[in-house]
Amino acid sequence: MSYEKRPVSRRAFLMHSGGAAAVAVAASHGWSRAADAQPADLRFGFTTYQWGQDWDLPTMIANCTKARALGVELRTSLRYAHGVELELDAQRRSEVRKRFQASPVTLVGLATSERFDWPEPEQVKAAIEQSKAFAKLSHDLGSSGIRVFPNNYHKNIPAEQTIAQIARAVNEVGAFAADYGQQIRLEAHGPAGDLPSIRAIMDQVTQPNVRVKLNSEKRNAEGQGFEHQFNLVKDSLGDTLHLHELDRPDFPHQLQVNLLRKIGWNGWALMEASAKVPDRLQALIQQRELWDELLANAS
Repeated sequence: MSYEKRPVSRRAFLMHSGGAAAVAVAASHGWSRAADAQPADLRFGFTTYQWGQDWDLPTMIANCTKARALGVELRTSLRYAHGVELELDAQRRSEVRKRFQASPVTLVGLATSERFDWPEPEQVKAAIEQSKAFAKLSHDLGSSGIRVFPNNYHKNIPAEQTIAQIARAVNEVGAFAADYGQQIRLEAHGPAGDLPSIRAIMDQVTQPNVRVKLNSEKRNAEGQGFEHQFNLVKDSLGDTLHLHELDRPDFPHQLQVNLLRKIGWNGWALMEASAKVPDRLQALIQQRELWDELLANAS
């Protein structure tokens, strides 16, 4: 699969390889106007899985503006109402980009369903090529990165083999995406996405634009505790993470905020909510208010 590359210096992109790498590149191209208007700190945003599945782009932008969730990650491959998928032609990609640029809401990235744990080599290759296509789409839309999964371990395949396979895959995708100013966000998702496994994967990652996306899960607070697990990956964090309902008691939300503040993390905390609620906009506003309380109480 081939793509027409834009004139972004890969070397310049790789020089900005920390958690703010993709944000820095995006800002240099005028992509993060709404983000720049906010304090350089922990910013609250929204990912469209699941509360946003039937919101088209005008509705989503309006609702996120009302909720002050000023960064949006679009879930792809599920035929959501926003309609942003790989088959968008150049004109439609430009229209989506301009729609966000004309609003207070930043398009932060795309949440793909691509995963790199497949036992079958052809499946891994297909996921790599799809991820490259999504990185190109993200660039065309003016966003700064894509989410991918590590996902599973498989029977009769050593964990070390799966870890090495995932690392090779994200390195290949990351090398491609760097030419488009894109961050590859490896989410802590699935059995192969616990934070010790993520650390093992990242130990084999050489592309600086491949970063870790926290998923704010209960399991991250088990064992030796959340701070221990957080410390495993804190030096590899990307510029987005997923939150889940902040009134759930099974995750140490305040501790996570405190630790992110402590390391000077500057990124988007994206609400991914699935609770059945009568009014999703009002529920999103309430989650934003809870987030503001966490920031106010941060130590």
